[in-house]
Amino acid sequence: MSSTAKYAVVVAGGSGQRMGAKIPKQFLELKGRPVLMHTVEAFYQYPEKIEIILVLPEEHTKSWEALCNRYNFNLPVTLQHGGASRFQSVKNGLSAIDGDGLVAIHDGVRPLIDTATIRRSFEIAQKHHSAVASVPLKDSIREMSENNSKSVDRSKFRIVQTPQTFKLSLIKQAYQQAQNDDFTDDASVWEAAGHTVRLFEGSEKNLKITTIRDLMVAEMLMSLS
Repeated sequence: MSSTAKYAVVVAGGSGQRMGAKIPKQFLELKGRPVLMHTVEAFYQYPEKIEIILVLPEEHTKSWEALCNRYNFNLPVTLQHGGASRFQSVKNGLSAIDGDGLVAIHDGVRPLIDTATIRRSFEIAQKHHSAVASVPLKDSIREMSENNSKSVDRSKFRIVQTPQTFKLSLIKQAYQQAQNDDFTDDASVWEAAGHTVRLFEGSEKNLKITTIRDLMVAEMLMSLS
């Protein structure tokens, strides 16, 4: 396993609009540092050598560099400009990697990702070429129709998270497809290319920060750890 090259493409293209914030959500402060710094640091805590490609909108690059100076954040990353969509941003991030290996694609606003989850994603992707973190639903759900709704078995559904980890050469090929509105994440791109998606147990703590409430919960969880 250690001889296999490992990469992480961290995608951070949020605007913060749903937060009602004036700055992008990945730059909001969490426990004294921007959210994105916690995310990057989490991947560097993985004990094996890993190369991180950080995908940011071009207009956010100078802000990130200024924050790195302000917070004395020196962990090495390869900066890559994002695209008009998450699909294009991930594709750009993958294009920055030469050779083959395994790549974990992760949301920049999931700062509570832990080493155990990262390790499992690489181990499973090594065996099965894909590994997608997911957790079970807790609430009851209903399927909507035009004039009605019906109860469905929640045990048949999963909430999908990141990291979503793949054999690098195959996910690069998958991202050569034309963009499609059905591509809601990397697993859907992988599946559309004819590959099987392998799910594994993620973590309830691995939340995606999209609202002020999420930021408050993340702060609390970090204080408890």
